[in-house]
Amino acid sequence: MNVRQQYLDQSPLQIAQQLAETFAQTAAVRDKQGGNPKAERDLIRQSGLLGLSIPKQYGGQEADWQTIFKTIQIIAQVDSSLAHVYGFHHLLIATVQLFSQPEQYGPWFEQTARENLFWGNTLNPLDRRTTATKVAEKEYIFDGHKSFCSGSIDSDILLCSGYNDAGKLLIGVIPTARKGVSFLGDWNNMGQRQTDSGTSHFEQVKIHEDELLLNPGPLSTPYSSLRPLIAQLIFVHMFLGVAEGAFEVAKQTVQTQKAWSKSLVEDAMNDPFTQKHFADFYVQLESVRLLADKAIQTLQAAWDLGNDLTAEQRGEVSVAIAIAKIAATNTSLYITQNIFQVMGARATTAKLNLDRFWRNVRTQTLHDPVDYKYQEVGEWILTGKVPDPSFYS
Repeated sequence: MNVRQQYLDQSPLQIAQQLAETFAQTAAVRDKQGGNPKAERDLIRQSGLLGLSIPKQYGGQEADWQTIFKTIQIIAQVDSSLAHVYGFHHLLIATVQLFSQPEQYGPWFEQTARENLFWGNTLNPLDRRTTATKVAEKEYIFDGHKSFCSGSIDSDILLCSGYNDAGKLLIGVIPTARKGVSFLGDWNNMGQRQTDSGTSHFEQVKIHEDELLLNPGPLSTPYSSLRPLIAQLIFVHMFLGVAEGAFEVAKQTVQTQKAWSKSLVEDAMNDPFTQKHFADFYVQLESVRLLADKAIQTLQAAWDLGNDLTAEQRGEVSVAIAIAKIAATNTSLYITQNIFQVMGARATTAKLNLDRFWRNVRTQTLHDPVDYKYQEVGEWILTGKVPDPSFYS
């Protein structure tokens, strides 16, 4: 699928903004419908943004992390489901780059950039129901179920995982159309309703050894352990984007409303109580933006070090991102809940579906408990110990 002509002379941020404006027109209705946003995912394909994180030598754009996260944030302002699957695409690209070697991932990246392929996630290391059994010298069979598989439906390439008899996690890269792969379509949660984050099923799926990410493998070095930190920073920008989107809706609404009958002013935007609420929202948003920017800077510096990255340096990145994650979680939940305080009862009409902002962040902020981010930061403050690498820290 070729990149549309309209995008050829535009920056990634301009393209993301155009996509966001298009997605905003149907976001409220699609949220109610749930299911797979096929048409919108195809627009992302046609935009060329799927090659943003791929190195130039493989046909990609090799954008810096600031640009990648900002495109996620812009899309999240209007549609956090699409921001989720789009962000995870870039997470999976990074995963392959961190867990394997250029001679292995090079052909995958070249095909992805050339054909604008969308990557889907069936990794979920906490779900051990998929087994990986070696059946020949260089062939494995993956068999079982995997939950929380965001972006799997309508993907072109899957990142999948299973545990072997020794309890080792094996991660593979396969075409989504591989025989034996199916999706139950059972994602029906209150938020992130178009992420297709339901169950995938592997029925005797053949995976060749050269499709497994074995060198250096998952979380085996400080550099490869950047993978979960990239995931956490994707969430930070999703939460920030949703909060910004809710803030903007509230701002535009209040600027056209009359003040409450007991107010001493006529227009809502001149009411001191309303102004106080917006000041509170804005200060919290600015705080998250600054913390997110600091976290990106530490991640970019670590990414640029590559295999020279030390465990202590990696830990410093983890702390910076954990701090941003705490702030983004609290701010997004606070703003998406309290916009109704300034907009009033009419904002609760089902037609507007404005509760989707809160439902989406309430759902996604439960991906991993924020309490443990507090614990990691608190331990670092009191003892100087940085977090141990895991798929969530």
